[in-house]
Amino acid sequence: MSSISQRNFSPLEQAAMVFGGALFLMFIGWSLTASGVFPLERLFAWSMAASFLLLFAIFNSLMSLRADSFTKYWGHSMYSFIGLALGLGSAAWLFSGVSISDAESYRWIFIVVTFGFMVFLSLVNFMKIIVRFAEREEWNEPRKRK
Repeated sequence: MSSISQRNFSPLEQAAMVFGGALFLMFIGWSLTASGVFPLERLFAWSMAASFLLLFAIFNSLMSLRADSFTKYWGHSMYSFIGLALGLGSAAWLFSGVSISDAESYRWIFIVVTFGFMVFLSLVNFMKIIVRFAEREEWNEPRKRK
């Protein structure tokens, strides 16, 4: 049995795990508020959605280091991120009863996380290209310039 750090999760699997975790916490928050045991703020579901979307962005970017094909992984990551953002936004709307336009600053947080995800993914893969280039170079002595 391999450990989690050695297993390659596809972007779709990552999105499904993140969505399940966020849905679980949104349900717990909703049930605590509905029962009156521990009332949470009305935008708790939106904060969970934004937090788990950021978690996916970071985890997915790091997992892209293990990808065989950057282009294929990038495409799957983008589709998974879009689906996750739509799914988490819909779940947050259902659990909170507040649309994203009325969810104060969470609309901007979603936009920032989206651009951050694209930057994370690009930076990690740019670093991967640099490392591959450095591995091919001979570093015994500096090249002489003319």
